[in-house]
This record gives sequence, structure tokens and C-alpha cells, in this order.
Amino acid sequence: MSPNQPRRTLLLTGASRGIGHATVKRFSAAGWRVITCSRHPFPENCPWEAGPEDHIQVDLADEENTRSAIAEIKRRLDTRELHALVNNAAISPKAEGGGRLSTLDTTNEDWHRVFQVNFFAPIMLARGLIDELKAARGSVVNVTSIAGSRVHPFAGAAYATSKAALAALTREMASDFGRLGIRVNAIAPGEIDTAILSPGTEKIVEQIPMRRLGTPDEVAKIIYVLCTDTSSYVNGAEIHINGGQHV
Repeated sequence: MSPNQPRRTLLLTGASRGIGHATVKRFSAAGWRVITCSRHPFPENCPWEAGPEDHIQVDLADEENTRSAIAEIKRRLDTRELHALVNNAAISPKAEGGGRLSTLDTTNEDWHRVFQVNFFAPIMLARGLIDELKAARGSVVNVTSIAGSRVHPFAGAAYATSKAALAALTREMASDFGRLGIRVNAIAPGEIDTAILSPGTEKIVEQIPMRRLGTPDEVAKIIYVLCTDTSSYVNGAEIHINGGQHV
């Protein structure tokens, strides 16, 4: 970032681990201010310099709490500009023993909770912060999943369908927000080497042409590109980051 260029701001949900953690480091290294959102308070051992003043504790499963967080984010954006919103937070409930929940055994409560976090929170945040995104001609990146386009052996039915819905939402948002100068895209990660990998992932790796897991930083790099001028004419895309797993 040029010394004369105003500092850009990213709002990131689900920042505490994995892809979110790598995204914070990628943008911070490029000089961005990163405002993080998660269910947990700001951890004292975080590796980046910004402290609680750039962290907002919010339960995205709670609609009212999400609205309150949007108001707090707007208050903290002293420049009234938001250059990027990355909707990374997601939940995927499991059965006892960590098993996959199918359409037959997912409770109504879990369906509603998963869709509130994975689908409704992203559009609530984007709409709630639309003035700030418009002022910066910003970018929105929704994190979908390879599970949104095929039945996955580990990802539950509610998670998978919420990600499929988020992919469709990305296209709709690209059409509507694009007219306001805001680009909206999605990334669909495959098997990424994070702490939440399920047992048996090694069998999937055997089917990936590149014969390895992806890294969180490899995903974060694509998110960064989608939030910068390098991708200035990319709108409505869903980029698959899976080493060729879907071919």
C-alpha cells in the first residue's frame, strides 16, 4: 500500500481460526485495518497488533445481536468507508460422535440456526453496511464450500444446503450491488488443512489431482485478490479452491 493511500478497512467474520485467521494475517501484512467478528472475545495471545478496539463479539445465530453488531461496526468506521466485507463465519452441527447429520436427522432448530449464521447473517451485514461499502466502492466475498455443489461425506445437509443458497445469493447480490459499484464474489474451498478436518479426510486426498490438502493461506490469498483492484472486473464469480477435486 502506498504511503499516500488512505488505509483500507476489512470486516471479517469467523476470524478466530483456520481460513479466517490466515485472512487476518494476509490483509494486516498488506497494511489494511482488519475489524474482526466472532462469538468469542478477543484472545490475549492474538498474533496481530490490533486489540479489542478492532474486534466485535457477536453471535450471528442471534438476529438481534447481529443488528446490534452492525450498529457498533458503523460507529467504529470513523471514515464511513468499508473497503471489504468477508463473510467467513459458518457452523456445521454434528451428530453424536462427530457423525454427519443428514436431511433425515437434522432438527428444525439446527436447520434454522445454520441458515441464520451461514446465509442470513451475510446478507444482513452487507445490507446493513451498504452505505459504507458504496462509499468505498468496496468488495464482498462470501465463503461457500465444495459441499454446496455435491454431497460431501462429512459436511452435514444443513451446512451443504446453506452454502448452496449462499452461492445463489452471491449471484443475486452481484447483480444488485454491482449497480452501486460494489463487487460481490464467492470462494468455494475444498479440503483445507485446518483444525476442523474430519477423520477420514486422508481418503478424500487420494482423489484430489494435486494429492494434498490446501492451506488456509492459499485461500486467504484468493480472498485478498478479490478485495483489490487486481479483480476490478470480477463480479458474481464463485472461485473453487480445491486442487481439482471437482473435476
